[in-house]
Amino acid sequence: MNGVVQKLESAFNEIARTRMIEVPILNSALRVEAVGFREWDGRWIGVLVTPWMINLFLLPGQKATLEPLALDENKMWTFPSGDYVFMGLNEPAIGTCHMCSLISPVLEFGTHDEAVAVAQEILMGLFSVQASKDDLATRIDEARLKGEAISQQNMSRRDFLRMPFLGE
Repeated sequence: MNGVVQKLESAFNEIARTRMIEVPILNSALRVEAVGFREWDGRWIGVLVTPWMINLFLLPGQKATLEPLALDENKMWTFPSGDYVFMGLNEPAIGTCHMCSLISPVLEFGTHDEAVAVAQEILMGLFSVQASKDDLATRIDEARLKGEAISQQNMSRRDFLRMPFLGE
């Protein structure tokens, strides 16, 4: 594992042990794990699973840095599957990174392995062309207008995982 990814995992393990210890949205079945980090555009991209969230993280690499973002500032990053809004995180133990909120809270996961599998699917979807995005968004909007639950929609697992990104 890359040093900057190790720092991320270590920092969030410390956050889990300290700042998040009494937070009621924690899923005790999950632990902190950096999933699938790989080099992209000179930086590191991957998913961080924690007992309270699953987020996409963009970390600086040896060839490219990241600009710090103010608390109310966002940055759009373009991946093969589309454009995604990231916010900044400037945690002293990590330094500057950008994160895209995916799932929070994570109470629906029964095991850590389930959460990791979702993180891996997210990464696969991030780097594939998203042909069905408009169709899925239309089906979800139609379901909402009819008062139906989104879960009643026929969608693939990949479509389900793309749902957090449809609000662009």
